[in-house]
Amino acid sequence: MRTVDWIFEQRVMPHIDAITEHMSKYVGVSDVPDGSSNLGDVYRRHGRQNKALELYMRALTGYEMALGVDHPRTLSTVHQMALVFNKQGQYEKALEWYGRALAGQEKALGAEHPETLTTVDGMASVFDKQGQYVKALEWYGRALAGQEKALGADHPNTLTTVYGMALVFGSQGQYDKALELYGRVLAGREKALGVDHPSTLTTVHGMASVFNSQGQYDKALQLYGRALAGSEKALGADHPSTLTTVHNMAVVFGRQGQYDKALELYGRVLAGDEKALGADHPNTLATVHGMAAVFGKQGQYDKALELYGRVLAGEEKALGADHPSTLTTVGNMALVFDKQGQYEKALEWYGRALAGQEKALGVDHPDTLTTVHNMASVFDSQGQYEKALELYGSALAGKEKALGADHASTLKTVYGMASVFDSQGQYEKALELYGRALAGEEKALGADHPNTLATVHGMAAVFDSQGQYEKALELYGRVLAGYEKALGADHPSTLTTVHGMASVFDSQGQYDKALELFGRALVGREKALGVNHPLTQNTIRWLIDLHEKTGQTEQAHSLRMRTHVPHSPSK
Repeated sequence: MRTVDWIFEQRVMPHIDAITEHMSKYVGVSDVPDGSSNLGDVYRRHGRQNKALELYMRALTGYEMALGVDHPRTLSTVHQMALVFNKQGQYEKALEWYGRALAGQEKALGAEHPETLTTVDGMASVFDKQGQYVKALEWYGRALAGQEKALGADHPNTLTTVYGMALVFGSQGQYDKALELYGRVLAGREKALGVDHPSTLTTVHGMASVFNSQGQYDKALQLYGRALAGSEKALGADHPSTLTTVHNMAVVFGRQGQYDKALELYGRVLAGDEKALGADHPNTLATVHGMAAVFGKQGQYDKALELYGRVLAGEEKALGADHPSTLTTVGNMALVFDKQGQYEKALEWYGRALAGQEKALGVDHPDTLTTVHNMASVFDSQGQYEKALELYGSALAGKEKALGADHASTLKTVYGMASVFDSQGQYEKALELYGRALAGEEKALGADHPNTLATVHGMAAVFDSQGQYEKALELYGRVLAGYEKALGADHPSTLTTVHGMASVFDSQGQYDKALELFGRALVGREKALGVNHPLTQNTIRWLIDLHEKTGQTEQAHSLRMRTHVPHSPSK
């Protein structure tokens, strides 16, 4: 719909609420179904899904009584209800209602009628959200074949289906295929709608998200910038679509380690969301969630938990305790507890997320398996290696089945297992698994993707532990060059590699070289993360140890005044 109409609806929402209240008291449930349906559309557009369902149900009752259960308008309302259930994360219910709409439309309109195919497309989107990617592509394929035949290859409905397929390929990690399909959609929409049409800009946005997933952050920001300029021009600076683009740019800056810039953009989005949508709207809460993630990366764990707590309260109220978004927030709170070393609390919160995800999404959904992976990581940190390997094994089997052996998420679990074997001192086994992860990541993501470089970093750490210092330095050098190019010289991941190289020079007795690199790591970590961040504190402890070994007691004493957790340094 037009931006001015959306803004008008938002402005007069109190009057719409009053009309709805009046209808519920004085208008029969079967009367004015068109009015109920239209009001349901308004509430759905503005994120008030429960109210939308209430009105759609009134409309449905009216249509069934006046027109019959198989009339197109009745079935259209059934479709709209399925759409709301999909947005609420009630996927089985969504499929049930889409199925009802589909059966009626096939009977009344035919299998290749545009409305029938729109319902097929809707079912595909549910399968995508459930992580059933093969099924999603199968249903999108059915919709696409019918739309190309009935409407043509460049019809907006056809292009919407192609866009949905691109989303699935992106989720599967088949980035080249995703970009190919996004390219087709972009060309068609630019031709039919123009370069600044919101649908065209949504496609640009989708392509940017693929480059973000590939670790091509500059390319992602370039496309997000194009989408933003167009969206601001066509929709306005405070339109939800514009703010979504700003939000995703903040995500990229967060991944680049530009935390202040990320928080600045999140702040802009939050102000706009709260003004336009309200403090408890899902979009607003998603922005607060993004800010919490940045504070977590900065080591400001209390701040992160405070914001996650706000998000959780809002999501439980607006979406329910078992909605996928709510459970993601529960999982991220667990991640903060893990980073704080509160392992039992982390496992408790991961357990809550896991129970909800298994119930809402199924045991083999990618989100469920990610939670199993994260629980394994906690057991690894606790030194419960066998338990960690058991859970990593369970996550790996599920991911290989659902996503494939070379998907980035699958390879991340292989990396996790390798790190456990490293901790156990089973270095050959660790290197074997790191090698598997590396081969897959280089193929799927490229040699300079941050995930790939993290695996090379893991291998370097193993060679360091084995005393193969030259090999370790060679790999650390590769990682450092890649991180500096992709993320910048002061990104936390870059500085972790600098720290790792310093530790090798320390082990070799090349203390001057070690001091230089530890110094660089310390300056960078203090700037990016703050002096109290665990990683900064770890570098300080290494420097204290090194100064003491080289008889520089004054420097060691000066650094000791800046520590707050007295334990031996770790790599």
